[in-house]
Amino acid sequence: MNTEEIQKFLQSNKLPDSKTFKITFKKRNPLSGIFIDCKDSDDLQSKNLWRFVTMANFEEWKSSKDINLSRIYSGSDFAKISIG
Repeated sequence: MNTEEIQKFLQSNKLPDSKTFKITFKKRNPLSGIFIDCKDSDDLQSKNLWRFVTMANFEEWKSSKDINLSRIYSGSDFAKISIG
């Protein structure tokens, strides 16, 4: 997926941090979690990179907001994004 497609999807489904998304990748297993905004979000998005916290780290991230619990994924590897 390209940056514009991802941004459009996220903007049309923008809700609180507790809203989860499922990323289906082209060549790996899908992940569920949340996209997060940080200081570097604009720079990352310009390169079609996205900061994502998986459900395994969600509760810890929710209390600490530690960006080290997130991973950065390339939007070009996304096949589909859905809610839930």
